[in-house]
Amino acid sequence: MKRRVLGQGLEVSALGLGCMGMSWSYGQPKDKGEMIALIRAAYERGVTFFDTAEVYGPLVNEELLGEAVEPFRDNVVLATKFGWKAAPGDGSRWTALDSRPEHIRTVVEGSLRRLRVEAIDLYYQHRVDPEVPIEDVAGAVRDLIQAGKVKYFGLSEAGVETIRRAHAVQPVSALQSEYSLWWRHPEEAILPVLEELGIGLVPFSPLGKGFLTGAIDVNTKFDSSDFRNTVPRFTTENRKSNEALLDLIKRFAVEKGVTPAQIALAWLLARKPWIVPIPGTTRLDRLEENIGSVTVELSADDVRMIEDASALIKIQGARYPDSQEKLVEK
Repeated sequence: MKRRVLGQGLEVSALGLGCMGMSWSYGQPKDKGEMIALIRAAYERGVTFFDTAEVYGPLVNEELLGEAVEPFRDNVVLATKFGWKAAPGDGSRWTALDSRPEHIRTVVEGSLRRLRVEAIDLYYQHRVDPEVPIEDVAGAVRDLIQAGKVKYFGLSEAGVETIRRAHAVQPVSALQSEYSLWWRHPEEAILPVLEELGIGLVPFSPLGKGFLTGAIDVNTKFDSSDFRNTVPRFTTENRKSNEALLDLIKRFAVEKGVTPAQIALAWLLARKPWIVPIPGTTRLDRLEENIGSVTVELSADDVRMIEDASALIKIQGARYPDSQEKLVEK
C-alpha cells in the first residue's frame, strides 16, 4: 500500500477504512467477530488508517476497533471524534453538540479506554459547536497533546474561518469532510485553505454512501434502520435522476478496465497528494475492490475529463436531512 502524509507529518496509508457502518447507520450492526476479521484483513492488505467515533453505536464502534487492532496497535493510526453528548435519559441517541473543554477532557478518557490505547493518534471535533469558541476547543486538544493523550488534532465539516482560527491555536493535521464526485463543494474554498495551511483532507463517503459503486438503483430497498431512508438524495426519484453521474463513471471505468468505485476513489487520490479517502465497507470483496483503486492510474487529462463531464450533471437532492445539514459549516 502506498503512503500519504497529512498535516504535521502524520503518515498514513493512501486509503483508510471507515468503520462506522460496522456498528451503526447502515442497517443493523454487523457480527462483531466478522468485523474484527475484516479490520485485520484490511491491515494485512496494507491499510494502516482506521476511522471511528465516540458516537458510532454509540461507543461500541470504538470498542470494536480497539479490540481488532490490539495485536498490531503500534503499526496503525487510529482516528476518533468528540463533540456530542447523549440525550437525557437515553444513551442510544446523541443529539446535542458539546465541545466544552471540560467535556472534551472527560470523554477522551472513555475513548482511550475503548480503543485500548495510551494516546489517540488523530482526535477530531466531530462537528463545530456554535456555543463554544473554536479557540477553546483547539486549546483543550492542545492540552491533551501536551499531556500525551492525543497526538494530532483534526476538524470535521468545518468552514474556512473555523479552520483558520483553530489552526492558529493548535495546528490542524486533517479536515474530515464529505468529498466525492457527487459532492464537490469543498473545491470552492476548503481545498485552497487546506493547501495553504498544510492540512490534509480525509474524505468520508467518498463513494456517495454507496451510490457510486453502482450497487444501488431505483429498486434498492434499504433496511428500516438505514439512515439513507432519511436522506433526500436517496429518494427513488432522485436516485433515478442521479444515475446520470453513475453512468458517466461507468463509462470511464470500462475504458480503464476497472470498477466504478475504483474510478471514484482514484479520482480523489489524483486530486491532491494529501487527500486520503476512508471508504467504509463490511464486506471483504468490497474492501479488496476499494484497495485496488490505489493502483489505478489517472492522467491529468483523465482527471480533467471526469471533472468537466461530471460538472455538467446536476445532482438532485440534499446530502443530509435539514436537521443534520444545519450542523455543517459552509
